[in-house]
Amino acid sequence: MERDDIIEYSLDAHHSEEQGKKIRRKIWLVTLLLAVVTTVEVALGAYWKEWMPGSWQMVKWTFVVLTLVKAAYIVMTFMHLGDERRNIRAIILLPYALFILYLIFIAIWESQYVHFLWQNYL
Repeated sequence: MERDDIIEYSLDAHHSEEQGKKIRRKIWLVTLLLAVVTTVEVALGAYWKEWMPGSWQMVKWTFVVLTLVKAAYIVMTFMHLGDERRNIRAIILLPYALFILYLIFIAIWESQYVHFLWQNYL
């Protein structure tokens, strides 16, 4: 028995060819941006010694920033958070941002303590 209360999505999508082109263009731009950021991360991880000797701190912070950019872009695009009002975005993203800042603070604080112990007691 076939159900008549389920509407297939492809039959319910009502947009013109121009809107379809805009949607496909957006998909290609998202794919291109994420591919470029990922390529930069992989190249940086693979060749950092040859390109920038002695700058491992900068490489680590670059990884952190690029990963956060990718995560924010994925959330805004694929989870449709970019289509929401500004207040709703702030309510959802602010706790995550504060948590990430807290984790960074704790990591820096603890690393300084370990460095202090290393210098004075070992």
